[in-house]
Amino acid sequence: MTSTGAVSHMALALAEARAAAARGEVPVGAVVVSPTGEVLAVAGNRTLELRDPTAHAETLAIRGACAAIGSERLIGCDLYVTLEPCPMCAAAISFARLRRLYYGASDPKGGGIEQGARVFSQPTCHHVPEIYPGIAEVEAASLLKTFFAERREL
Repeated sequence: MTSTGAVSHMALALAEARAAAARGEVPVGAVVVSPTGEVLAVAGNRTLELRDPTAHAETLAIRGACAAIGSERLIGCDLYVTLEPCPMCAAAISFARLRRLYYGASDPKGGGIEQGARVFSQPTCHHVPEIYPGIAEVEAASLLKTFFAERREL
């Protein structure tokens, strides 16, 4: 994948994050891309809207991509997400057998990749994708900081 492709797919994820923020959700967006570069699914957080604690952008995008290709495995597919996935999402990424994970901002408090649980480093993890952190990191972090700063003012 070229860096231009990574940036354009992350731009879609950032658009989903902005849409999530507009709905009052934590601004996280995700995109699943096929091995040929086709966008299979896009999603933003919907935990409040769906009243579902598992409705993170990553899980919704993974579900959508699995439905699109008719398989529980996303072999050869890539995931772009604006925030380092939490442990739950990291497990879903492993179970889906995604090829690559590109993410924007690190999450020192709730991340599960390079922070916290480090799911892919555990001996019980059956599949580890290639990991590319820091894609559009400044914009992704800015969306989150602005969102939470506005909430504190309310």
